[in-house]
Amino acid sequence: MVVGFINILKPPGCTSHDVVQRLRRLLQQKRIGHGGTLDPLAVGVLPVAVGKATRLLEYLQLEEKSYRAEFIVGIRTDTQDLSGRVLSRVACSEIKYEDLQEAANYFTGTIKQVPPMTSAVHFRGQRLYKLARQGLEVERPAREVNIKQFRLVRCWREEPYIRVMADITCSKGTYIRTLGADWGDFLGYGATLAFLIRSRVGNFKLEEAWTMEEIEASIDRGDRQFLLPLAAGLSHLPLINLTPKVVKPVVNGAAVKLAELAPTAAIKMGSVFRLEIDGKLVAVARVVTGAGGERLLQPQKVFR
Repeated sequence: MVVGFINILKPPGCTSHDVVQRLRRLLQQKRIGHGGTLDPLAVGVLPVAVGKATRLLEYLQLEEKSYRAEFIVGIRTDTQDLSGRVLSRVACSEIKYEDLQEAANYFTGTIKQVPPMTSAVHFRGQRLYKLARQGLEVERPAREVNIKQFRLVRCWREEPYIRVMADITCSKGTYIRTLGADWGDFLGYGATLAFLIRSRVGNFKLEEAWTMEEIEASIDRGDRQFLLPLAAGLSHLPLINLTPKVVKPVVNGAAVKLAELAPTAAIKMGSVFRLEIDGKLVAVARVVTGAGGERLLQPQKVFR
């Protein structure tokens, strides 16, 4: 049984589900899931959980993500990227870099986005992109997302438009093409996504990602160097090391006293920790209040 995380370098032209399906065949294992969809045209980091690591995806998916995106200012499409039908073309090559960055600054912090019709969001039991393929468009509620960084790296004229390369760091649920389209509309010219690479998901980084071909070659050699431990998907969670006497109660799902394991003064109620002993993940636990008012660590996920 294969268990752990894999940092995949997703290629263009395939879906995140395609990557999962290929890994299921290579590893001969069905229980595999990914930590955040990448569009078929996008490339970059796709964390994948194998075996019981899939139980930890909910924590990994909360992590912030980083991208490098290229937009064409002056073109609007119905998909907000170059795969779609062009809706408008507006000459804008005279716009200044300072105006582009100032507009990008407006879209930092907490903002609201309407998910695109080409997204995988559910609407009455169906994915939006499936409805879009039928030529349908439905009302979608706006969602709050957080844009930590929207920084222009370089701009160049491609008459009569402008191409912009930007680095973006954002929260879960952010649609980069929608961010670009809204930014372009704010500028008054429109914009569409031309290229997207995801460089980071939490602590999964682009420079450490494996291609599918590298993974296949590793399997053929009989090694699994690409496989990361369970804790790799939780490295953003603070660590508490367990003492031997509390391991059994934790493994059995029992709450244990926080004060016996860590200073409690600076720890907030509801905080989530990863619990380990000798470098091995034992559980993920949340801080709760016991019947007597004392703070307890209540296991949420246990790994025997």
